[in-house]
Formats: sequence, C-alpha cells, structure tokens
Amino acid sequence: MWFHAKIVARMFLSAHQPKPLLFKLALLPHLHSFTSRCYFLSQASLPCRSISSYRDPLVTFLLDALKCSSSVSCCRVIHARVIKSLNFRDGFIGDQLVSSYLNMGLIHDAEKLFDEMANKDFVSWNSLVSGFSKMGHLGRCISLFSMIKSEYGLELNELTLLSIISVCASAQARDEGQYLHCCALKLGMLAEVKVANSLINMYGKFGCVDCAFRLFQAMSEPNMISWNSVVASCTQNGIPIEAINYFNMMRMNGFFPDEATMVSLLQACEFLPLGMLIEALHSVIFTCGLDSNVTIVTTLLNLYSKLGRLDASRKVYAEISKPDKVAWSAMIAGYAIHGCGKEAIEFFERTVMAGMKPDHVTFTHLLSACSHSGLVKEGKYYFRIMSDVYGVQPRLDHYSCMVDLLGRCGLLSDARNLIMHMPLQPNSAVWGALLSACRVYGNIDLGKEAAENLIALDPYDPRNYIMLSNIYSASGLWSEASKLRTLMKRNVLTKNPGCSFIEHGNKIHRFMVDDYSHPDSDKIHKKLEELIRKIQEVGFVSETESILHDVDEEVKINMVNKHSEKIALAYGLLVTNADKPLVIIKNLRICRDCHTTVKFVSQIEKRVIIIRDSKRFHHFSDGLCSCVVSGICCDCHTTEKFVSQVDNSKLNEGRPLSCSVSWN
Repeated sequence: MWFHAKIVARMFLSAHQPKPLLFKLALLPHLHSFTSRCYFLSQASLPCRSISSYRDPLVTFLLDALKCSSSVSCCRVIHARVIKSLNFRDGFIGDQLVSSYLNMGLIHDAEKLFDEMANKDFVSWNSLVSGFSKMGHLGRCISLFSMIKSEYGLELNELTLLSIISVCASAQARDEGQYLHCCALKLGMLAEVKVANSLINMYGKFGCVDCAFRLFQAMSEPNMISWNSVVASCTQNGIPIEAINYFNMMRMNGFFPDEATMVSLLQACEFLPLGMLIEALHSVIFTCGLDSNVTIVTTLLNLYSKLGRLDASRKVYAEISKPDKVAWSAMIAGYAIHGCGKEAIEFFERTVMAGMKPDHVTFTHLLSACSHSGLVKEGKYYFRIMSDVYGVQPRLDHYSCMVDLLGRCGLLSDARNLIMHMPLQPNSAVWGALLSACRVYGNIDLGKEAAENLIALDPYDPRNYIMLSNIYSASGLWSEASKLRTLMKRNVLTKNPGCSFIEHGNKIHRFMVDDYSHPDSDKIHKKLEELIRKIQEVGFVSETESILHDVDEEVKINMVNKHSEKIALAYGLLVTNADKPLVIIKNLRICRDCHTTVKFVSQIEKRVIIIRDSKRFHHFSDGLCSCVVSGICCDCHTTEKFVSQVDNSKLNEGRPLSCSVSWN
C-alpha cells in the first residue's frame, strides 16, 4: 500500500501552479467518477511551502472526497495527498482514513496507518475499534480494549464500550459481554442510557432476559430505545406476554410506539396467536398514525397470514399506498402457505405488469406456492424464466422448492436428477424434500440415499433418523427401523412431542397426545368419541399407517384417536360459534388419519376448520381440503381412498368427499 501511495503522490503532486481552491470545491458534487476525482485532486495540489494558507479548505475538500469515495484506489490517492501536504491530525483525517480502509476490508492497511499516526487520542482508538466491530472481529476489539485500558492508561468512554458490546452481542460472546458489563459498572457508566440500552440488547440476544429486565428496572429515566430494547428482548426469547406487559407500561409512562416497537410486538404475537390481540394492535397502529409505515404494515400482513386470516392479509395489502418488494413477497408467501398457488401466480403476474421487479425471495415464495398446490408445469416455467427473463440465478431455496414440487407429485426420478445436476451443493432442505417424498411413495432405496446424505450434513437432527425409520417401518422392515431408533437413543436424540393449540376466551389452550389435563377433559373426550362414531357411520375408516409400531391394529386405532389435533378439534366444536372458522395450530405435520378425520368432521358438522401445521395451512370445508390435488394431499400426502368408502346416502347433501382441485 505504501509503495502505491508514493507512486500516486509522485504522479499527482508534480509541479502544478497554485490554483484557486474554492472554485474546485464548488465542482465537487459534480465529480462522480474515480478519474474525475483523481484529476481534481492532482489539480488541487499546492507546493508545500504555501500549504499552510490553504490548509483548512484543503482538509475540508479531502474529507468530503473521502466520504464519497467508494474505491480503494481513490482512498489511496487521498492518503497520498495527506502524506505530502498535511498532518494526520488535521481535521481527524487520519482517523477517517483508518475507518475508510476498514470499511473496504483492508485491515492490514488500516493497522499500519494507525501505528504510524502520532498523538493518537480517543477518536483514533474508537475509529479502529468501531471498524473492527462492524466487521465482527471480536478478538481484535477485545485486544484493543485491553490496550486502551492498561497499556496506554486512557480513560475509557462510552463509545468504546458501545462498539465492543455490539460485537459481543452479534458473536454471542457471553463471557466477554459479562466482562464488559463489569467494566461499565466499575467505571460508573451504567448511568449512561446508551450503555444500559446496549447491554439490555446484548443480554436479550444471549437469552438472559432476567439480566435485561434488571438492567432496565435499574434505569432512572429509560428512553424510547430502552423500552424498545426490552420489548425486543421479550420477543427474541419467546415470551410474548412480557412483551405486551412492557408495551402497556411504556404507554402508561407517556411513550408512543414507533416502528421498532410495533414490529417487535407483531413478531411476538407469532408466539401468542390471539386474534383479538392482533386486532387491538392493528387499532394501535392506525391510532398512532403508523398505518402508512410499509415495514409495520408488511409485518402485520405477514402475521395475519400466519394466523390463518388470509382475507385480512389481502385487505392490509390493498390499503398500502405504495407497496414495496418486501410487502409484495410477503403477500405471495401468504398465498403459498395457504395453498393458493393459482392466486399467487395471478397476483405475481398482475404486480409484474404494474412494474414491480421480482428478486430471489419473491421467486422462493412463488415456487413454494406452486409446490403446495401441485402446479408442476407452472413451477417449471417460473424456475426457468427467473434466470432467463429476470436475471435471478437459482439458489438453494429455489432448488429445494423444485425438488419438493416434483417429489410431492411422485416424480422422484426427476427430483433426484435435478439434485444430481444442480450447480450448487445440495443442503439439508433439498435432501429433506426428497426424503419426505420417498416416504410417501415407499421408495426405500432412494429414501435411504437421501437420509444418508441428510445424516452426513446434520447428524444431530432427530428428524432425519425418524423419517428413515418411518420408511423402514411402513415397508415392514422392523429390524432396520429398530436399529435406527437404538442409534437415536445412543446419541441422545429426542423428537419434539406433538401438541396442538386453539384460542378461546382470550387464552391459548394447549393439548398433548391423550391429554386429560384440561378442566373440561371429560366433556372434550366425550365429544371426540361422538365425532368418531358419527364419521364412522358415514364410511370413515381409520388410517393407521402413521403408527409405525409393530402392534395390533386395534391398538393402532386407539393411538391415532388420541392425537392432539383431534382433542383440540373436539374442544373447539364445544366452545366456538358455528359461524366462525375453527383455527387449530399444530407444531408438527398433521398425520393422514387426522387429516381425513377433519375432512369428515367439516362435512357432518357444517364447519370451516383451519389447521396450521409445521408446513402450511389446511382449509377444510364441506369435506374438502385446500391441499388436495388430483386425489393426493400435497402436504400430508393422504391418498383419497376413502372417497369410495363413503355412503353418500347417509350424508345430508349426498356429496362425495373428493378433491376440490384438479390439474393436468
């Protein structure tokens, strides 16, 4: 770098006659190219003997040039001009050069310049620390912190702490973060609001919400950032009730929510899916005049979609005066998780015609929508034109969606060929999509290949072992399945227990498998037995393929009848009004038997039932599910064998329980 600096200095600091500098400065906004800037710098050079009279405007000019420089070469030209005519302390230009080199990733140049600077002060040290903090170099930041504290005997200030606390939070460096907390306490800096806010944010990211709460409660005068930090900490750690409580306290203390507050609260509501709460926050957004904020409204739109209220999402999007690409992609994502593939395509085409340009996120959601709706032809089309027409190169997410789409529709060979010929190394999402399809269609050999690749990528994910074990069990290979489950126990890998949630009375009610903990459990199980009896009378037959244990059929039927979503369904029918959709949230994939059960129940009870599992939403109405395409459920992969089993004469409308969508 120093060789380049000397060469540039000789090039641009040759014998030029003194020229008026103010005229040159007036031209600065019009000089955009590197060539123009370099030429201007060379023309502005002055003999060293006369520089003192021009020093202030020259420093101003060089600082302005440094701010708008975006290339290493231009930065070095400015550096060369400083070496020739100025002192690094003039206008703190040396510190600015250090920051510029770090912003460009030139760590060696920045450190060498810093070492050669004389009379370094706190601005100099903070420039270096801040630059390393932005780059995420925790080790260098801690080393500099120690040097400032011990070797140079400088008195620490809050800017130094803020930069290092920030990088500790990003790097999840708990020990270093606690050490900085101790330093702040010892130096009496906890009274500084910015330092306390930074520590609250740090502990929130560490998951130490109790520490964040104590810091906040010790503040004499918390500001808006303080309130937002503690609300965000609650959201990040999945305690939405505390987030709501702090929000209420914030309003009682005279603070009005801003963008950061509302985004955190709306994200918290994903853990607390209370419809009335979401509507109340929607009202707060409107009352506080935040309904024109696209970021907030997009988060609200996304939340309504995740709560099963797609119509509300549509209304929110329609009210955005100038929707951006993020809002557009969020709306397509909403269509995707609700299985509305055709609506997603129509919405995409309509918005593209209006001038919106899609990016890689948009195409991920669009391909996902095609996958959830079984639109193979359309999926292949958009996968092709995303690069040919829109210049968006396929990423792993796009390949994962395509493998999922092909696999769901039974095109396993095509899915494997796509994986073998993709230019990227397939990740767990790609192999997982193929493994899921292999289980549905009973392809043991291909499923074993996919599972082996998955386990090699992530040997500690129990889902990979469970999926392969299920394939073996479904094929009657009990010994192979037993070996896998033994391996899981040896590696201490456990599966998350299935549970279902339903909202009633401003509360979230949770049900586990064979759950009798609810106060109304007797009524709930009596209602469930009644439902099963009714649907059996019209032809329902239990599907026990999901019970992959070598036990009698009667035991299997008893096991599937106690699944958590069935218990939640019975409770919902007892307590909710018939004119409103019944929404159930499940933490795992819905099984085949439960999927079929809910179809029959929606028919005999004349109810709209919405179930959100770990993959998507299932909308059940009149015996139909939104995910069923050509006799195959695209997500739980239920084959519609029960259609022929139904005695239509026993149904009120005599309507067969067949699929609602067909495609060629």
